[in-house]
Amino acid sequence: MSTPRDLMIVAMDVVPERPVETGDLSLALAGAEVIDLLAADAVTLDGDLIVPNLQVPLEDGLLDESATSLVRETPYESVEDWLWRRGRGLSLAYLTALEAEGLVARQRARWIPVRTGRTALVDSPARTRATDRWTEGEPVLAQLAAAVGIRAVPDEDSAKITDEALNAVLAVVHGAVTELEAVRQRKTVEDAAYDNVWRGM
Repeated sequence: MSTPRDLMIVAMDVVPERPVETGDLSLALAGAEVIDLLAADAVTLDGDLIVPNLQVPLEDGLLDESATSLVRETPYESVEDWLWRRGRGLSLAYLTALEAEGLVARQRARWIPVRTGRTALVDSPARTRATDRWTEGEPVLAQLAAAVGIRAVPDEDSAKITDEALNAVLAVVHGAVTELEAVRQRKTVEDAAYDNVWRGM
């Protein structure tokens, strides 16, 4: 089970409540990696710091790559810093990996003989596993999906996660996505103000 891959599949497979921004998804994928690294005992949390344990190879290539890129000397990296560093372009990395493994195919239009840029999931055990996890309402996956706007999580379901480390990571993911949205809104306002100045000249 790979939480980042399952999140990527869900993001492609489920009609979201609001459009999923690639930056938001990348941050959530980086958070999902921390969650899987915790589950694999590859890291522990010391407050908000990611403390690596003895490095062992992980079966998932991207997860192994993330473990390799951990800061292994003090002062260790905070979860928030990790999200912003590791998350840069991470949604594209997962999409590329899924496509390389044959889990995603570029669509062809019947009247266009070449492949288009649109991608779609193909039926596979990985897709079935992610769908089952989503349908069952697995709390961690649901929280990550909620962070990027796929579907909100009821308060009673949020309370199902009792592990402090998991809750800490999920809280940082939600905070980072909120911060990124504030940056986008601020840029939109600044761009609009700039346009108004030019139109007024």
